[in-house]
Amino acid sequence: MALQQQIRTRNTEQLLSIGILGLLVLLYAPVIIYWFNGWLYKTISTEHEYFSHGIIGLPFAAYLIWENRKKWQRLPNKTNPLGAALLVIGAIFYLTNVTEWVNLSLPTILVGLCLWFKSFPGLKLLGFPLLLIFLATPTAVPYLIAPYTFPLQSFIAGTAGFILNQFGMNAVVDGINVYVNGRIVEVAPYCAGLKMLFTTIYVCLMLLYWTDNLSSRRVTLWFLSTAVVISVIANIIRNTILSFFHGTGQEAAFEWLHDSWGGDLYSALMLLSLIPILNWMSDYFSAPLETELESENQLLPPEIID
Repeated sequence: MALQQQIRTRNTEQLLSIGILGLLVLLYAPVIIYWFNGWLYKTISTEHEYFSHGIIGLPFAAYLIWENRKKWQRLPNKTNPLGAALLVIGAIFYLTNVTEWVNLSLPTILVGLCLWFKSFPGLKLLGFPLLLIFLATPTAVPYLIAPYTFPLQSFIAGTAGFILNQFGMNAVVDGINVYVNGRIVEVAPYCAGLKMLFTTIYVCLMLLYWTDNLSSRRVTLWFLSTAVVISVIANIIRNTILSFFHGTGQEAAFEWLHDSWGGDLYSALMLLSLIPILNWMSDYFSAPLETELESENQLLPPEIID
């Protein structure tokens, strides 16, 4: 009887899981398809293009959730009331039909489900993939940040003008505008590198997790800081090249780097350069720790070492 009851309970849990998954697919498949279509073909709003890193982040999050399914099943069933509250909030967000709220309802409901079924241990288990989903969810954050990017725009314009002058170009900087041979290039808020910066931080988190370095505070802080600096430098170089192309009348090259796949290729190469940097940092920060452990072992009596 106990075995039959256990089998019946397991079957009920599996049916419930399938039902919830089916409901989520029914509700959010159109939303996610809309995101991917907008990111791939640039048919989504400019602000939502800032979250195009979700093209790689969302599949990776789904993979991590699938990989942890057995650990999830082994967790004891424990309900947290906060989960119910988040489920209600997520449902309200979805029913508003307001784009921003509908988008945010996805991570809200997923966190609510974790807390409702497995409480905080479940949330801890799936915390990183849920973070990836949240950071890939299009919101109005870029629109809110844009008005405060003027100092960064001015810095990029000034640096680009300085570099061009060093190569003998006739470049004049006026605020956020760069005049090259009398032709103007504006470093607009959306040219200030925020999209590249968002993508860089997102990919860095994925790399840190994949290489098991996310638990190392030193590696994480140094790698993220270095990546941010590299992202800013890469964006300055890109704006300098764009100013050169526009100022010399090379409009086809300008469009290729600015609006076409040239910009994606440039960003991809920059992100690939972060991999050897992470490997070097991981080796550099782990070497002193290994040396310290070896020194401590040498001080211990042989029977304790064994």
